[in-house]
Amino acid sequence: MKTLSHDSASRRLNFQPNIGVILQGFLIVILVMVTVLLSPSLYAAQPLKAIESSGTIVVLGDSLSSEYGIRRNSGWVQLLRERLAQNDPTPPTIVNASISGDTTSSGLTRLPALLAKQQPDIVIVELGGNDALRGLSLDMTRQNLLQMIELSQSSGATVILAGMQIPANYGPAYTKQFRDLFPALSAQTGARLIPFLLAGLEMDRNLFIADGIHPAEHAQPLLLKNVWAVLEPVLIEHSAKKAN
Repeated sequence: MKTLSHDSASRRLNFQPNIGVILQGFLIVILVMVTVLLSPSLYAAQPLKAIESSGTIVVLGDSLSSEYGIRRNSGWVQLLRERLAQNDPTPPTIVNASISGDTTSSGLTRLPALLAKQQPDIVIVELGGNDALRGLSLDMTRQNLLQMIELSQSSGATVILAGMQIPANYGPAYTKQFRDLFPALSAQTGARLIPFLLAGLEMDRNLFIADGIHPAEHAQPLLLKNVWAVLEPVLIEHSAKKAN
């Protein structure tokens, strides 16, 4: 028993740790930690920074997008320019081809030349409101919007369609049919849909100028919010495609 105890004690006293092995293990741990911390995935570009590869955006609209009744450079399109510029020194070019009073017919007439000249990556179609206010045929409005969407898609652009609504005093049937044609066209063509460009403004008269139709200057950020909710994912998708 004494011999066994002495041998055991000797082994414990004679044990010396292998410093080289310990240092090697410690260095491996440090190397792994540094590799993880410097991993590119942890510093992946934020979505807004990637927008720079999205090229050109054309806004084809009417008075809601042409700063009717408000100061120049205060409308939602200009606010969009400023938002993009905050995140990128070379943001996409935004061509505002909106004209006050424009109908879908006049927009369709202007579109081919715009597509040929600008070669946009994204086309935002904000038209139809003047058709309804003039009581024009909804079949004609639908067909015009359909052609604009298809022309833009054929040119390689992603289309965002801005949904619109009209006051109930135009009659329940006409009002509903007009409101429904935008989501129907989106489903038919694959165009991205802004459900209602003026969402959030409906119940507050103070958000409109004196005519009660056009959004005031201080309401423009709400319009941008509605557009951005649909536009931002499209910009990110375009950036991802071009990166690959």
